[in-house]
Amino acid sequence: MSNTITLTASMRSNLASLKSIQSQMDITQERLSTGKKVNSAIDNASSYYQARSLTNRAGDLDALLDSMGQGIQTIEAANQGIEAVTSFIEQLKSVAESAYALDPNTDSYEEQIASYKEQFDSIQAEISKLVADSSYQGINLLKGGKLTVTFNETRSNKFEIQGKDVVAGMNLSGSDSWILEETGTTATATLADPLELDGDVGTVAAGASIYVDDDATEMVKYNGKYYKTADGTEIRPNGTPTLKTVEVRSYAASIDESITEIAAATDYLRSYATELGNNYSIIETRQNFTESLIDVLETGADNLVLADMNEESANYLALQTRQQLAINSLSLASQAAQSVLSLF
Repeated sequence: MSNTITLTASMRSNLASLKSIQSQMDITQERLSTGKKVNSAIDNASSYYQARSLTNRAGDLDALLDSMGQGIQTIEAANQGIEAVTSFIEQLKSVAESAYALDPNTDSYEEQIASYKEQFDSIQAEISKLVADSSYQGINLLKGGKLTVTFNETRSNKFEIQGKDVVAGMNLSGSDSWILEETGTTATATLADPLELDGDVGTVAAGASIYVDDDATEMVKYNGKYYKTADGTEIRPNGTPTLKTVEVRSYAASIDESITEIAAATDYLRSYATELGNNYSIIETRQNFTESLIDVLETGADNLVLADMNEESANYLALQTRQQLAINSLSLASQAAQSVLSLF
C-alpha cells in the first residue's frame, strides 16, 4: 500500500511558487544582513575573486602606511635634534665671541679665559649627549643610522636614508685649541704729537696713553688694538717709553679660528636639516598617495560586491507580498479537497 499523498496540480504549482519565493527571500535577507550582493564565489565567482584581490592589495598597502608613518617620525626626531644642536651652537658662538673680546692686558684675563673655556667644553659635552638622544625606535639619523621605508606591497620600492655622524661632521675643536700666543713686547708711553693710525681709528691725540714696541717705531696699541702707523714714521712719545715693559699675550687668534669653525658647523647643520626636510616630503607624499590608492582599491572592491540596500529592501517587501499571495492561492487550491469532509 503506497504512503504517497496525492496533491492537485494547483496545489503543487502554489507550493513550487512558495519554495521559489522563500529561496529568493533567503538570498535577499543575507544581502540585507551582510550588505553584500556577492558573499561567496557561488554568488558571482568573477566579482568575488576580483574584489578579494583588490581588498588584499589594499590590506598590504595599509600595512605599509605604518612603516611610512614611523619613518616620518624618525626624521622628525632627527630634525628636532638638529634644532636643539643649532641652539647649542649659537651658545658656543656667544661664549667664543665673549672670550675673544676680552682685554688681554687685564690682570684677570687668564681667569676669565678659563671660565669661558669651561663653559665652551660644557656646551660641547651637552651637544654630544643630545645627539645620542635623538633616536627613534633604535634609529638615530644624527649618529649615522640608516632608515629604510618600503613604498609598495611587492617590497621592491625601498626608500633609504643614510644618516650622518653630526658631531664628526661639525668638526668642532674643544677649548684646548685656544692657545695663548705671544704677540710681542711693548712699553707704555704718552704720545707727544697727534698720530695717524692705519685703518678706521683715525687720529690719536697728543697725550694719549699708548703701547709701543721696543724701539718706539711703527707699532702702537690704542684702545686695546694694535695698529701700524699710516706712513711708517717714528712714534714720538713723551720721554723714553721704558716705564714698564710687558709681554703681550692673547688667545684671540685661536679663538677666532674657533669662531670660524662654529660658523662652518652652523652651515653644515642647515644643509643637513634641508636634506632631511626633502626626505620627509618624499615619504609624506608617498604616504598620502598610498592612502588615496587604498581608498580607490576598496571602493573598486565594494562596487563589485556591495548590495544596493534600497533595492534589496524593496525586493524583500515585494517578496513578502508575493509570499502572502502564494499562501492565499494555496489556501484556495486546497478548498476543493477540504469540501470532501462535508460528506462525512
